[in-house]
Amino acid sequence: MRIAVIGAGAIGGLVASYLKNKGENVSLVGHADAVRAIQERGLWIQGARGNFNIKIEVYDKLGFTPELVILATKTQDIDAALKDNLKFIQGATILTTQNGIRADGIVAGYIRRENIISSIVMFGATCLSPGEIVHNFEGSWIIARAFAKNDARIIEVSRVLNQVFPTIVAEDLKGMKCLKIFVNANNCIPAILGKSMQESFLDVGVSRISIAIWKEGLKIANKAGLNLSSLPDFPLERLLKLTSLPTPEAARIFSEIMTNLSKEPLYGSILQSIKRGKASEIDYINGEFVRLAKENNLRAPLNEKLSEMVHQVETSGKFFTKEELLKNIEGLVD
Repeated sequence: MRIAVIGAGAIGGLVASYLKNKGENVSLVGHADAVRAIQERGLWIQGARGNFNIKIEVYDKLGFTPELVILATKTQDIDAALKDNLKFIQGATILTTQNGIRADGIVAGYIRRENIISSIVMFGATCLSPGEIVHNFEGSWIIARAFAKNDARIIEVSRVLNQVFPTIVAEDLKGMKCLKIFVNANNCIPAILGKSMQESFLDVGVSRISIAIWKEGLKIANKAGLNLSSLPDFPLERLLKLTSLPTPEAARIFSEIMTNLSKEPLYGSILQSIKRGKASEIDYINGEFVRLAKENNLRAPLNEKLSEMVHQVETSGKFFTKEELLKNIEGLVD
């Protein structure tokens, strides 16, 4: 199977390198700075599985027709990535990997629905600089047909992916994707502070914000009739238990979980985009709570304020202090 990974950032670079190491015929497509760095120095991987360098074919656009495309851009970059490579991918199987719930619908504007496989990435990685990636922690890869029943093709794809990460073919991916929004919703805080996840959530006062994000999101999801399904590494019961506890107790537990996620600093997808001078995916994570609230005549004041603060960091390049963060959300956290 000839594989193209479009997106040479943390997830795309990590997946491409591991598949290449397994002998798969894989090429990488990325922005000019990543292409140049990888062509000159190869891909440098460090972290959970040790340190290594691997040479891999890398291009700024496709020049061949792959059988499988692993789409590893951010959601806001899907349109451009598909337009740039559409000539070569219209007949390929497209595997989406994005956070949030809108990626499959965007892809369906370009690709036949029967060619789209959706997925949830539960492993973590950080792109330190073009061509330099840290694999922060292990996790599964959950896949399912986006608009049809699972079939023989998805089993074939799962066997390829299972070489590098434990791959699960799911029956209720939509419910899992909705829960994954909650998992990712706390990435906004390190992005606002300009600090790693571990450093940000070591402060129990900051961790209280995360519990409040979840409480607000859960109220909206329940009132909107959104069904949440457990993830292999994050059961729904964890969210329900933590949001049912008194906030100070829940914040202490959350702080301990987050500070022990990875030995290496973990920055989260939103902050990684900001550090590279690019727009983040905040509108597809915390912004989903805001959008869902508006569609159901509800309010999401905390998630709306945090989204605004991330956009302010994007445009100004200036991070907030902890004190400024707490002042901005005063009255929105228990």
